[in-house]
Amino acid sequence: MNTTSENNEFGQDARPQGGPIVPKTANEALRPEKGTPPPARRSRKSRSQIIVFLNFMISLVLMVMIGAGLAVYFGKKTFIEAGPSAAGDTFLVKPNTGVAQIAEQLERRGLISDARIFRLGVRAYKNDQALKAGEYEIKPHASMRDIMDLLKSGKSVTYAVTIPEGLTVHQAFQRIASHEALEGEMPAELPPEGSIATDTLRFTRGATRQQMIAKLTAAQKALVEEIWKRRVSDLPLADENEFVTLASIVEKETSRGDERSRIAGVFLNRLRKGMRLQSDPTIIYGLFGGEGKPADRPIYQSDIEKATPYNTYTINGLPPGPIANPGRAALEAVANPSRTEDLYFVADGTGGHAFATTLKEHNENVARYRAWQRKQAAEAAKAEKEPAVAAPEAAPETPSDP
Repeated sequence: MNTTSENNEFGQDARPQGGPIVPKTANEALRPEKGTPPPARRSRKSRSQIIVFLNFMISLVLMVMIGAGLAVYFGKKTFIEAGPSAAGDTFLVKPNTGVAQIAEQLERRGLISDARIFRLGVRAYKNDQALKAGEYEIKPHASMRDIMDLLKSGKSVTYAVTIPEGLTVHQAFQRIASHEALEGEMPAELPPEGSIATDTLRFTRGATRQQMIAKLTAAQKALVEEIWKRRVSDLPLADENEFVTLASIVEKETSRGDERSRIAGVFLNRLRKGMRLQSDPTIIYGLFGGEGKPADRPIYQSDIEKATPYNTYTINGLPPGPIANPGRAALEAVANPSRTEDLYFVADGTGGHAFATTLKEHNENVARYRAWQRKQAAEAAKAEKEPAVAAPEAAPETPSDP
């Protein structure tokens, strides 16, 4: 039977020849026609390279974190554990020294095991600017943290220089010049006699000799001014120079605190009466000055008559200046002397003095002292002539009665 072909809406025959019309499925409708290129797809190889790279980066970050953690752990452990120095030592930090320099010096001295760990530890504790200059005593096996805390505390090793009462300025300068912990040169000129305080100064290594001298002279000036203002009103002394001069003579005459004010009273009584002071230490200063009498040089009778500006056996009144540096006690004794009529004193052989108001009493005291001297000399000569006797063996101990 003849049939007429049916056209679709576009005029094209959608039926297969000799068959019924079959509609297209959804997938077939979406499928590209032959000759149309497929959409681009990322290859499996490309995807695997990205994943490998990401895995590598994650692993690297983890390894860095683990490494950093281990470094912090072992660094902190090293920072707080016992140090390598078995004996300890002193360590000097000079002013304006940075943490890096301190760390390197500590490692070179064998006081720490690793300068880098010390430096990082100090910074971790935020003590970069807290370490203080000074000399420190590092204890045996001190840890890095112990050393950091010590340098932060500023508790450095201290030294002392002592100027005893009765030293001259020259002798005081010798002590300061010879102190190994002090630095710097001495002044070219000596200050006036009596102008150095008799005191003990404490300091840390690095202090200068001129600093010590400046402190001692300032302290003596303030002390003299303070005591001079508190003096009794009837002292026969014109000014501070005469005040210090007499105090220096009292200082050289006795070291006993219970006699200073009485000896000061004797000299002041003699000044009031116009009598010469006749003080033996002024003879010595007039002959030898601030350097002092050599230990092997005796005082001769002829020395008493040698005229010098300081020899109070040959001059009237006080010498032109002090003969030593007086201490506070001697200055106080002159400013507030004992009220007596004593005009004389002489050694009594016991370390003290015998006082007298008249020349007759004084001569008796002198005679007693000379007799004591002769007795001492005789006993010493006898001891030299006698042969040495061996000490007897100790008797064996016997048990005591119950």
